[in-house]
Amino acid sequence: MRKLLVSAVLLVALPLAAPSDASPKPCRNAAGKIIECPKPKPNVHRCKDAAGKFVKCGTPGARPAGGAK
Repeated sequence: MRKLLVSAVLLVALPLAAPSDASPKPCRNAAGKIIECPKPKPNVHRCKDAAGKFVKCGTPGARPAGGAK
């Protein structure tokens, strides 16, 4: 009975004690110091050619890859 009670208490208490992943994690550099997170790089290949391959948007015959024709 005692083992059952202890198991039930741990089953309820452990998820409450675990840290949530809702908070953003800080970025760290190679030395382990907290730094400002780098911004994601923009995607430069947002156009497709007539064959459907991704190309730079300045290429002749390139169309936006988002479905607009």
